[in-house]
Amino acid sequence: MMGFQQLLNQVGELKQKAYTGVNKSAEASRLAYLQGERNPTILKEVPGIKNLTRQQYHQNLEKLGVSFKKTPVEATAAFATRLMTDLTNDGTRGIYWRYNHPLAILEAGAKTALGEKAYEALGPTKTGLITASIAVPVTAVAGAYNILNPGEMFRPKGFAQAYAAEGSEDRRETTQPVPELFERFFLGRTGRPLAYEEAQKDIPSLTPERYGNYLRNYYQDKGFLGLIKATPENLEGVPEARMLGYPITIPSVTAAVGGIAGAATAIRTAPKLGGSFRRGLGGAALGTGAGIIAGNLANTALAAKATEQKLPTVGQYEIMQ
Repeated sequence: MMGFQQLLNQVGELKQKAYTGVNKSAEASRLAYLQGERNPTILKEVPGIKNLTRQQYHQNLEKLGVSFKKTPVEATAAFATRLMTDLTNDGTRGIYWRYNHPLAILEAGAKTALGEKAYEALGPTKTGLITASIAVPVTAVAGAYNILNPGEMFRPKGFAQAYAAEGSEDRRETTQPVPELFERFFLGRTGRPLAYEEAQKDIPSLTPERYGNYLRNYYQDKGFLGLIKATPENLEGVPEARMLGYPITIPSVTAAVGGIAGAATAIRTAPKLGGSFRRGLGGAALGTGAGIIAGNLANTALAAKATEQKLPTVGQYEIMQ
């Protein structure tokens, strides 16, 4: 019978092997990037797609001694890391999603700001995590999902689930949580607005006038070439633009700009570029937080101005008396 200490030792060895697999995966990704693999993907081959068909990562990983046959624990950790690299760099999604979505634009802006040297030194895994640390709060304040609503698959306020039960009156509940999460986080779909009575349960301040104006903008306004449309008040009463249906708000823009600027500044001022990963994450967090605060202050100022315009003047009060 195995002793408790032996069991602990084996668990420790497994953890160490997994950690080594993660490090080797990150190094293989970095080397593959230097060799021209610009769009990391979990797929080995994508016929007909340039810069996405190469297999440098897999070859480098084998050179580092990682394979499912010889080192299954390291290989599993490496695959999980590769999947994370794919998600944070839009590797597989980049096959069909490129510069036609706010997050794709954010990614391109981050790559430009961080610079080629940072990508060469850190590799796509670490730079992808830095970009993701900006993208997650940016999409949250944009209203693409509600981070405080995990029980309903992070359904955004005022919007229905894509897979609500057919014919159900309350479309806030989903019958298929996995596809719901996939569409929300991988495809960037927010769903359709709820009926007024149900939307007001999420947003008590919602008025019939605001709801009606938003639905006219959402369904009827053509916007700019059918790609971008804007409204001074969304369901929550703040300015919003939509790019192919994906929400963009003032806090999301200022958070993106602040996060990218913070990460780029932190990395460019690091004593050693290769060890600047944590500085980049810290700079991204500080910049994103400052951007969110600035955006919310701007929304508050705009709301106050709109309220002032609706109030009658002193002269109008006198006439009313």
